[in-house]
Amino acid sequence: MNTPQSRLEGTCRCGQVRFEVSAPPVITSACHCRGCQRMASSAYSLTAIFPAPAFTVTAGEPVKGGLQGPDLDHFFCPSCKTWMFTRIPALEGLVNVRPTLLDDPAWTRPFMETMTSEKLSWVETPARHSYEGFPPPEEFLPLLEEFARHQVDYR
Repeated sequence: MNTPQSRLEGTCRCGQVRFEVSAPPVITSACHCRGCQRMASSAYSLTAIFPAPAFTVTAGEPVKGGLQGPDLDHFFCPSCKTWMFTRIPALEGLVNVRPTLLDDPAWTRPFMETMTSEKLSWVETPARHSYEGFPPPEEFLPLLEEFARHQVDYR
């Protein structure tokens, strides 16, 4: 499945906060940590990581909630409380977006899964790469390169 090349749009559940991204994701992921399970009210959270300059809030004013600095800032719609995106100060050039909020989420299959040490025993994902924690720093760039090579499979 293909996503539009130039721009993707998304919204919270109530539509008060809208955003767009103007570049393809650098990678997609499923996180199985207990924090994501609780915040997503699900077995895991999905993430599409985009270059920060390509991400723009186009309507509304998201608010911080959940975890807030210094390591993570989660942003939510102030009205419906939808968890929309996460900024990680250590990765200032990237924004983690909840990809199912995009108008066309069909392509959002996770390329990697993280924190499988906290994964619920019955959960399966189609991720190509799996990590008990997070990928070691030396593996992150090769993961991004592999995702870029196979991106058409994940859109």
